Amino acid sequence: MLFATFSSLHGVFHSTAFVVARNLAIFLAVVFWLALAYWVHKDARRRIDDPWLVGLATLLGLLPPYIGPLVYLLFRPAETLEDIRSRRAELRALEQHLGRARPSCPVCSTAVESDYLVCPVCTTQLRKACTTCDAALEPLWQMCPYCTAPIEPSALDLDAALTAEARALSHEPAAETDVPISQREPRVAEI
Repeated sequence: MLFATFSSLHGVFHSTAFVVARNLAIFLAVVFWLALAYWVHKDARRRIDDPWLVGLATLLGLLPPYIGPLVYLLFRPAETLEDIRSRRAELRALEQHLGRARPSCPVCSTAVESDYLVCPVCTTQLRKACTTCDAALEPLWQMCPYCTAPIEPSALDLDAALTAEARALSHEPAAETDVPISQREPRVAEI
């Protein structure tokens, strides 16, 4: 009876269907192993700058079958080289934007503080003081954010404020004729 069982198992393992299924499984396992090694190589090229380390990662993906790609996944860099480049470009742009964000006088381009009412160099009025709390108000504000006092609309000149803000952002000094006459003050030349 035991012999009959072994002979039937022997017949199953040596049958044509089993041999074809075994060869197909081995072929698929080898193809999957090589595909994993190729994926490790492509991923390492996207994440690692050094060609020697890319080769080492590819070798790691090949040599211990199925285990090498898992080890590579544990130790691969978190970001791709493109992610690193784009993050650096974004940081550079942000630093440039922050560097330009310093307020400046729209007439003479002198750096001024955000709470200055007039430019200390050319005496151009930059902001008006709130009638209630004396805080410096931006030209486009319609209400004081500190004491909630409304700013009278007649004092609000949107065209002049937008022009001054555009010049301040472009660092272009305004012409003398662009400054309203009421804001012009005589200048004293130093000897």
